Amino acid sequence: MSDSESTAENAGVLPEPAREIAAGYAVSGAALDLGALLWDGICLPDVQIRIPLAMLNRHGLVAGATGTGKTKTLQLIAEQLSANGVPVFLADIKGDVSGIAAPGTPGERVAERAGQVGQEWRAEGFPCEFYALGGIGPGIPLRATVTSFGPVLLSKVLELNQTQEQSLGLIFHYADAKGLELVDLKDLRAVVAFLVSDTGKAELKGIGGLSTATAGVILRSITAFEQQGAGDFFGEPEFDTAELLRQAPDGRGLVSVLELAAVQDKPQLFSTFLMWLLADLFHDLPEVGDLDRPKLVFFFDEAHLLFDGTSKAFLESITRTVRLIRSKGIGIFFVTQTPRDVPAEVLAQLGNRVQHALRAFTPDDAKALRSTVKTFPNSPYDLEELLTRLGIGEAVITVLSENGAPTPVAATRLRAPRSLMGPCPAAELDAAVKGSPLYGSYAQAVDRESAYEKLSAGQEAERRAAEAKTAATAARAAEAADRAAVEEAVRGERVRGRAGGGGGAGGKAAEEDASLVEQVVRSGMFRSLARSVGTQLGREISRSLFGTARRRR
Repeated sequence: MSDSESTAENAGVLPEPAREIAAGYAVSGAALDLGALLWDGICLPDVQIRIPLAMLNRHGLVAGATGTGKTKTLQLIAEQLSANGVPVFLADIKGDVSGIAAPGTPGERVAERAGQVGQEWRAEGFPCEFYALGGIGPGIPLRATVTSFGPVLLSKVLELNQTQEQSLGLIFHYADAKGLELVDLKDLRAVVAFLVSDTGKAELKGIGGLSTATAGVILRSITAFEQQGAGDFFGEPEFDTAELLRQAPDGRGLVSVLELAAVQDKPQLFSTFLMWLLADLFHDLPEVGDLDRPKLVFFFDEAHLLFDGTSKAFLESITRTVRLIRSKGIGIFFVTQTPRDVPAEVLAQLGNRVQHALRAFTPDDAKALRSTVKTFPNSPYDLEELLTRLGIGEAVITVLSENGAPTPVAATRLRAPRSLMGPCPAAELDAAVKGSPLYGSYAQAVDRESAYEKLSAGQEAERRAAEAKTAATAARAAEAADRAAVEEAVRGERVRGRAGGGGGAGGKAAEEDASLVEQVVRSGMFRSLARSVGTQLGREISRSLFGTARRRR
């Protein structure tokens, strides 16, 4: 008997509203089992609440107050996606999702929950890869180049205003046009500094220029960013996001876990970096339309951090990515505390909703509760009351049915994850990281020639040219001075010759001496000697000007 037939058969003994809800979740194709229907305070294990697998690329929202079970819901959905051959990406901010790689621990609470919801529970671990931003924390280092990150995302993470963001876009444009690769932050800093130097100012005259004040803000933001340890996140080898689309040898989807516990105090960094992953996937993947299952499902934890203080350009970028990436086979789930954390333009595109309990301790809480209720379809439940009394591991759910229509709102007691509900032991995690076939490709950072090195080489060439010009000028001055001194000496001898007797023997001797001196001055040997003396003098002058040390032999 199929699940839909079983649901229909058992629905006959239910109250009318519950029967309508049960009919809305009757699925004929592959689906994920979330849990059992709650009606009038009773858990009904015969009515399973399910999400059609083909609808997982319609995006979703998992929301609820702290401690209501959002992380376990992620784990539950991720496990079943993997079991159905769908790769998953999980952002592990608190460090407690890594347990998905290990089998869960049997116990009374697990057995009780499984019995309540009609679940055949067994312990099972799932194939995982573990990553860490820039190698900070346990995981394969995950890096991106500054160029691929782009000015819009980087402006967000540097907390720049709109004018500064536009200036940063101009800097990226110049670097791209001049073949100055922006691999890491020192490359970006070098280009910004160059464009406000005497040499670089002329480079941007035709396209607007870069003010010294704006450049100063950008440079200070980059410096502050580096002091937070962010320099490790930008560089090469850049992570190939196609690695996230792999399956394990047994056909299960690979679960990619990004360990963020070590950088959880840098929320804008990791939230923006996650957005980079999505943008890169969007750029690389072909259009595929509607599939029977997604290519990848991406869980965006602490989603409110992504939208806090965002610029209009950044919000437009997110909205466009969420809207269009569905057709490339990618599903996105935003995880946060209330739907109000997600802008309306994005929230409107999230067809699957799992809403855990909300609290109403303050007037602001009550306002958020009423706002959340308004985002759900009409329901036989009193949602404002229900959302405040849901227990841990319970949620109000509405998803898209197989024909794309919203399902009825269903209060649900969720299933227990099969994997370990907690962090994976450190030794096992370290072994998994170093045993990965990707470790050799990404573990070691590479610093190749890029904008910093090219600009430094250009500045060094200019410095040497200036030194050479200074030395040549000094040499010419010294040669002229020496020649003037010799000519002055010759003139003196002539005067003394005339004073000593006119046409006598003394005068003749003086004329012969003067003739000899003139011959020496005109000779090639004298000129060579003068140049040598002048060049040496020029070197000493240039060393004092440019601060270089005198070379010792």
